[in-house]
Amino acid sequence: MDMIANWLGNTPDFAVPFALAALGLILTERAGVLSLGAEGLMLVGALAGIGAQLAYGTPGISLFLAMVAAAVVSLLFALMVLVLRINQVIAGLALVFFCQGLTGLLGTLLDWTNKPVKGLGAVELWPLSELPLLGKVFVQNPLVFMTPLIVLAVVAFLTRSTTGLRMRAVGENPQAADAAGISVMGYRLAAILAGSALIGLAGGYISVLSTKLWIADMTGGRGWIAVALVIFARWSPWKALAGALLFGCIEALIPQLAAAGVRLPQYFVLMTPYAVTLAVMIWVASGKQVSGNQPGALGIPFIREERR
Repeated sequence: MDMIANWLGNTPDFAVPFALAALGLILTERAGVLSLGAEGLMLVGALAGIGAQLAYGTPGISLFLAMVAAAVVSLLFALMVLVLRINQVIAGLALVFFCQGLTGLLGTLLDWTNKPVKGLGAVELWPLSELPLLGKVFVQNPLVFMTPLIVLAVVAFLTRSTTGLRMRAVGENPQAADAAGISVMGYRLAAILAGSALIGLAGGYISVLSTKLWIADMTGGRGWIAVALVIFARWSPWKALAGALLFGCIEALIPQLAAAGVRLPQYFVLMTPYAVTLAVMIWVASGKQVSGNQPGALGIPFIREERR
């Protein structure tokens, strides 16, 4: 029972980076920009967050700077896909490789590797924290409890606000949006910046609040899983949150099994999250509804001169 309680209590901590990264990808892709650079932007956010935490010691500032750093780096991606009109798949992959090399180099040069930080203490939601078996779920750092509120805010923005509806129009039919006087390039740039900031927050969460230190490539492929999670959720923020909890359960179970003395091959453990990702992708594809909620102009560059 203790193992189950610890497993359930650790699940939200593992799920939050998936949820925030997927949410950032949904924001970007709702504007019609295919973003595969989540892994690299998460690394940028993780490095910036740990650097700010070592300098200032304030998690709030560190997470904010993680968001800013990822947004600034995403300007390179915006330049490639909006101005130079480079294939968005290639641009996303190039961004990942660039960020992996950049963060590894800076982390070594600045001597930030393996330096622990204080992080942020847990907040207890009483009386829910006294529940048997589920009590530990309600003892988490504040960002865990804020994540559903962030999802709610994004949903309200996309479905209730004029700006959000215009951004979705840009992702569905940029030619019609341009004819209606909406700045397609402006909305796509804003979506890239906002989405990248959320992805950077996911990376900052890992380094500042979860592991509380920096090591090279510490995101461990979570950005790629977030890309698959968006397809699994069919670009729905609430479904992405549910999917994040699923992957969080899987990741949280692995250390609990090890602590319980269950011996598993190392490489089997390492491949488990990716094997589940493949299984989920196959299941979604078998339903023949993969593109049911996909933005109509996703991945297609907008060239105003070619508008008809």
